[in-house]
Amino acid sequence: MADQNVYPPSPDFVKRACVQGMEGYRELYQQAESQPEQFWGALAERELSWSRQWSHVFEWNPPFVRWFVDGKINVSYNCLDRHLATHRKNKVAILWEGEPGDQRMISYQELHRLVCRFANVLKNRGLKTGDRAIIYMGMVPELPVAMLACARLGITFSVVFGGFSAEALKARIQDLEAQIVITCDGAWRRGKEVRLKQTVDEAVADCPTVREIIVHKRTGGDVPMQAGRDFWWSDLEAGTSESCPAEELDSEHPLYVLYTSGTTGKPKGIVHTTGGYLLGVHMTTKWVFDLRDEDTYWCTADIGWVTGHSYIVFGPLSNGATSVMYEGAPDYPQPDRFWRIIEKYRINIFYTSPTAIRAFIRQGDQWPNRHDMSSLRVLGSVGEPINPAAWEWYYKTIGRERCPIVDTWWQTETGAIMISPLPGAVPCKPGSASLPLPGILADVVDLQGNPVGTNREGFLIVRRPWPSMFRTLWKDPKRYEEQYWQRIEGVYMTGDAARRDEDGYFWVLGRVDDVMNVSGHRLSTMELESALVRHPAVAEAAVVGKPHEITGQAVAAFVTLKAGNWDHRDLAEDLRRWVAHEIGSFAKPEQIRFTDALPKTRSGKIMRRLLREIVTSNAVAGDVTTLEDLSVVTRLSAQHDDES
Repeated sequence: MADQNVYPPSPDFVKRACVQGMEGYRELYQQAESQPEQFWGALAERELSWSRQWSHVFEWNPPFVRWFVDGKINVSYNCLDRHLATHRKNKVAILWEGEPGDQRMISYQELHRLVCRFANVLKNRGLKTGDRAIIYMGMVPELPVAMLACARLGITFSVVFGGFSAEALKARIQDLEAQIVITCDGAWRRGKEVRLKQTVDEAVADCPTVREIIVHKRTGGDVPMQAGRDFWWSDLEAGTSESCPAEELDSEHPLYVLYTSGTTGKPKGIVHTTGGYLLGVHMTTKWVFDLRDEDTYWCTADIGWVTGHSYIVFGPLSNGATSVMYEGAPDYPQPDRFWRIIEKYRINIFYTSPTAIRAFIRQGDQWPNRHDMSSLRVLGSVGEPINPAAWEWYYKTIGRERCPIVDTWWQTETGAIMISPLPGAVPCKPGSASLPLPGILADVVDLQGNPVGTNREGFLIVRRPWPSMFRTLWKDPKRYEEQYWQRIEGVYMTGDAARRDEDGYFWVLGRVDDVMNVSGHRLSTMELESALVRHPAVAEAAVVGKPHEITGQAVAAFVTLKAGNWDHRDLAEDLRRWVAHEIGSFAKPEQIRFTDALPKTRSGKIMRRLLREIVTSNAVAGDVTTLEDLSVVTRLSAQHDDES
């Protein structure tokens, strides 16, 4: 935070910006702070299409909130139908490139037809408002088509990232009690087929609520189809009507449930509703990316994560933008795939993760330097704090010192961006998420809820409800209250540590609980430990995150074994494969240390804080007064990485 360069927006950028200069930002922020009902109500009325006006802008009964009470709205209508009477009818809505190089340009009119047809397919299968669907697909246009078709009918959906294993998929299907799974035969990743239908078959064997599986043919691989249960998307769609009116849904109708790791080992079902969520992603897309009608916008996230929901599908399409989707890996067939796409489609706005940026840095400047990326106007970062050195590289090498960088802080739970520079208003400080967006009353406090003051570390909290916030945890309102609202009474506890500097800029320092962020994937220690302990050789396991220059954090596992003559090297590889099967390959431990005991308190709680110190520095400097056996830490500190 010391001796930081500050990068103000250029005067030319400010002139055309959606929010112009610090005066423009402060005016918006003060309106939202002093008159939140009038502020959000006016935006909802101006920016979205409602079939019935609300009676109250919001009702706040801590910790539960309702936004646009009694209002009726449909997300699919707002993303599609309302554009058809405008010049956007023939504008490209989704610009898609497959990993093998195939491409599709789908206009708003064509996307509307595709969504209506698939919504009628779902209707014909007997699905209706209030039913639930699981969507487990690769990054193909049929994924947003399925989401928008569900939203059109009021079917609450959950998109599951295509890298999750059958076990992880099964847990999500069972918790949601989904009636249908929508999937692909497979997907392409680094030139190889990822067999998605095979994973679905394995998962649904223990999911009695699933009546049918709809399969989109992407790879053409040979997949078994169970008669009466499995149906090809194309067969069901043939001859289906392209007319399907959007259902008028309550503003608080559950739009989707997105599962994210918690600290108990059981994934949490984050519930996002309709009206407030849509307003949040619509406005933040417009403000943060300074979106213009002529822009070609690319968010590189997978739609299986909240970033893809909010900033590939719902935010851009509600604004009538051209949203780019890419199916495959960023380094296939060569490390310049992203830069090729930017040059080919003249991308204007590029939104990616610090993990990807660090990988690009390691690959070398020769790859981006081969390509003309002069079309770029705004760069963005999402998923975790971006370190200043990576920020500077991104600014200079990719943006050529022309493009503001919007370093965005938000969460699955918040639904939309909360803290970020506005590119035509807020000067950037490398490594800082900068200032809260209008309507977001953020602070850094101690455990009693008192502000900690300038440049002091504390807990990042939000003091007032905002439209895109999640409403509860699926089937678990008690956990919602306890985890997010009772740790510091009456405020939303983000779970992140932060500091605030003398200019009011927020510097997010990472998680304060036992959740890791590996390549943008949130993984709980409990989920990983539970998977390891299910292995027949493992008696006990403790998992922590260790710093990693590419993925942000890597998984380090400390494992105690059951009695037996184990070959540690072979077993370490077997455990990595085991975790990949149980959770997904992205969760594989980079480091496994075998130990005869784990550091615990006298009450039996594993002291992961000490393990984090060990994997970071092979030494322990923190408090060990509650430790049951100090010699355990001494032995672990003497081990080295190669002892796995």
